Amino acid sequence: MMTRQIVLDTETTGLNPRLGNRVIEIGCVELVNRKLTGNNFHRYINPERDSEEGALAVHGLTTEFLSDKPIFAQVADEFLEFVRGAELVIHNAPFDMGFLNAEFDRLGLSKLDDYVVGVVDTLVQAKELHPGKRNSLDALCDRYEISNAHRKLHGALLDAELLADVFLAMSRGQNSFSIEVDDEPVVTVVETIELTEQDYDVKILFADDSERQMHEALLADLDKATQGACAWQLGLNANKSDM
Repeated sequence: MMTRQIVLDTETTGLNPRLGNRVIEIGCVELVNRKLTGNNFHRYINPERDSEEGALAVHGLTTEFLSDKPIFAQVADEFLEFVRGAELVIHNAPFDMGFLNAEFDRLGLSKLDDYVVGVVDTLVQAKELHPGKRNSLDALCDRYEISNAHRKLHGALLDAELLADVFLAMSRGQNSFSIEVDDEPVVTVVETIELTEQDYDVKILFADDSERQMHEALLADLDKATQGACAWQLGLNANKSDM
């Protein structure tokens, strides 16, 4: 059975669609049976308004750059056709879904949820896997050793590509030889069992005089070859001095 997932990210003019902020970029990366297909969707969008100063510092998409791009109404059908019937994978899904649903509402369309089979929030997954740790996209890239050196500013397609790699690493179990140790120590209980002579029957063979002489001669040769550093010879001399 084919499983189709779309890793999605957006850039916006601000943080709150209820304050009139709009979507200015959509980036989507397609996964089929957990493999990147190269079939991606990427559009810049004219929001018909300026970006807030804080948002502009994050994505760098100026009003001038976006002025000749299509408005959302012109890309909505194409976007919906691309994601239809897939499962969406989004980092902090309520943010992106809230903005996209606000855009659809302006056009009198159903919510995005009605066109897809579900939404996976990788931020929720990351918090479950790494409680108490930083779980931003950059932090996850560092944790899973995914290079994001080329990420100077946020970009919807670039972030979707990075998130796809993070999602695949995060959802395939053990992905490296590094192990995160919990703060609580692991206590191992060892049960001690005392044995009596009746519990075992061991026959002990002692070396005779000729075997002991051969052994001492071998140690002497080793001691000479190592210039007096033979550990066995040192131990033998120590034992003799204790006698």
